[in-house]
Amino acid sequence: MKLKRILPFIAFLLFINLNLAKAQNWGGGIDDEQFNWGFNFQYLSSEYKIWKTANWRTPFPALPNGYGTDSLKAISSPASPGFAIGFVANRKITNNLDLRITPSLAFSDRKVLYDYVLGEPVTKKLKSTMVEFPIGLKLKSDRLMNFRTYIIGGIKYGIDIASSKKTNNTNITDELLKNLLNKKNYLSYEAGVGFDIYFEYFKMSPEIKMSYAFKDLIKHEGNAFDTPIDRAKLRQFTFSLFFE
Repeated sequence: MKLKRILPFIAFLLFINLNLAKAQNWGGGIDDEQFNWGFNFQYLSSEYKIWKTANWRTPFPALPNGYGTDSLKAISSPASPGFAIGFVANRKITNNLDLRITPSLAFSDRKVLYDYVLGEPVTKKLKSTMVEFPIGLKLKSDRLMNFRTYIIGGIKYGIDIASSKKTNNTNITDELLKNLLNKKNYLSYEAGVGFDIYFEYFKMSPEIKMSYAFKDLIKHEGNAFDTPIDRAKLRQFTFSLFFE
């Protein structure tokens, strides 16, 4: 995710907040509530962290249907954008600590690039529709007028609701790549930073967060695309706007 695109927006929000802070302590009394809820919009940047096998450069022999590969020069996973929408349920534990659950529906593409010594590179988008259930602890600073900062950490359980859909693709590479990184569910840990901006009747919270899958997402079936890869874990950067 390119932070240089986000930093000017954050600076603009800070400028607005400094002017609001001169007026009064806003927020609709949300800090006094034991439970509150809201919604969020997210921009995602997803990629795989790939570990290759010792003999990953070895050409893959032709399959019975005639498909084989030349020796590999590189395997990578370029970052791919996506978006998500969801809700937030917040439980106040102390004045500086909250428990948060933020279920969301995420749409993203994930790319894997195979660069061969001879022939054209093979790049494939793996479309994903995820239902995600993050749960985390939000550690907040003391409120300064209409502003406070926080850090957040926790775990996220994700289910790919599109992974079991059948495809009518007749291209063997489409079929193999579709099945390559297609485990239906996984668990990730995540951590991030953000800040709360208080308006008259609500608060808005810009947040940047990184999540990283615990387990390998490869389906090892012995084909030309999974054989060179030892394991691959999903890494995701998220910029969110929460409204509570």
